[in-house]
Amino acid sequence: MSDTVMKAPPLLDVRSVRQAFPRPGGAELLVLDGVNLTLHDNELVGLLGRSGSGKSTLLRLIAGLSTPTGGNVQYLGQKVSGPARGIAMVFQSFALFPWLTVLENVELGLEALALPAKEIRQRALAGIDLIGLDGYESAYPRELSGGMRQRVGFARALVVHPNILLMDEPFSALDVLTAENLRTDLLELWGEGQLPIKGIILVTHNIEEAVLMCDRILIFSTNPGRIVTEIMVELPKPRDRNDPKFLALVDRIYVEMTARRERGPKLPERVPAATIGTLLPRVSANVLSGLLEAVEAPPYNGKADLPDIASDLQFEIDELFPVAEALQMLRLAEIEGGDIRLTELGKGFVNAELDERKRIFARAVSLNVPLAAHIRRVLDERTSHTAPWSRFLDELEDHMSEDAAEETLRAVVSWARFAELFAYDDERETFSLENPS
Repeated sequence: MSDTVMKAPPLLDVRSVRQAFPRPGGAELLVLDGVNLTLHDNELVGLLGRSGSGKSTLLRLIAGLSTPTGGNVQYLGQKVSGPARGIAMVFQSFALFPWLTVLENVELGLEALALPAKEIRQRALAGIDLIGLDGYESAYPRELSGGMRQRVGFARALVVHPNILLMDEPFSALDVLTAENLRTDLLELWGEGQLPIKGIILVTHNIEEAVLMCDRILIFSTNPGRIVTEIMVELPKPRDRNDPKFLALVDRIYVEMTARRERGPKLPERVPAATIGTLLPRVSANVLSGLLEAVEAPPYNGKADLPDIASDLQFEIDELFPVAEALQMLRLAEIEGGDIRLTELGKGFVNAELDERKRIFARAVSLNVPLAAHIRRVLDERTSHTAPWSRFLDELEDHMSEDAAEETLRAVVSWARFAELFAYDDERETFSLENPS
């Protein structure tokens, strides 16, 4: 980016933004803490991080759909205190009205601007043509593919001629080829100056997508969300995924996202001991086994570069990192500088028969997941060898949100079933010992 652009006042200035939500008992759930972000003219900035890092929450604050608990958001030098005219958003879920045609869906955003009917129609038709849907004006969303529906979402956002376009994982609900096609078209229109926007903020979980599209990438930590790293992407456009510099940057981001730091991302190189209140990733034992087997097999032979294994298995961040995090917690694998390496216990698991795998897994869960050991101990001590779901859910809610407590309990149920530590009846919402000692 040129010095001229950098010295110009930013389109957007986010300063010390903090966002928290109340929890039962008077405590609060801190989602964002001390977030600073700027967006300059002709800049595409990517927000990269795991689920729970508050990226989508930040977009809502920027758009004026929510108010931050602390700090402020300024758009063109003015504090954002409500829906900001000049900022538009494209969502992951398309968010189209099924009873409206393509043309009517696109016109909807313009009607709020109280423009003359003729101008509304002209702008809508021009937007539909620009985004490659000319001829589909009278079609309903149900008649369109996922990629075409997302194009309608882009057209609806662009026709209001925003200065800033916010994109919340706009390609993640699409198949690989459709997403690539839409991504390419958007980059071409942006590069040729055909889009009526001055800056873009893209939320994504896809590292390659971020490197392919963005001028800057901001990496978020989780629980709470903080920006821990800023990476400039100075590769010429259009970018080649096979360029060694492209691959090196992807690898660098994986290393950054797995680096151990006091306030860093959720995947430290040395996992601290878990507690009963530790949030557990909801990953099945089959998926854990699959990643262990993939890393142990050639060409990795026990140690794999995270970008390579992610590409081979077609995993994105939110799919790969929870699995790796769980393997670390169970001491079946370790993360070292962007690589995943199996421990001796992990190798033993891969090379064992099913019954022995279950025994290894049961020991790993019992020793390293205090919540599982706690549930087993309660069941052992009770005469009935049973306990209700609510008994442990209430306990977890002292440490985390209700949704997180639910996910954590579901995760421990899944692992315990494979390990045969205890059983759970979902209809009766009851834990039990099938073979009490």
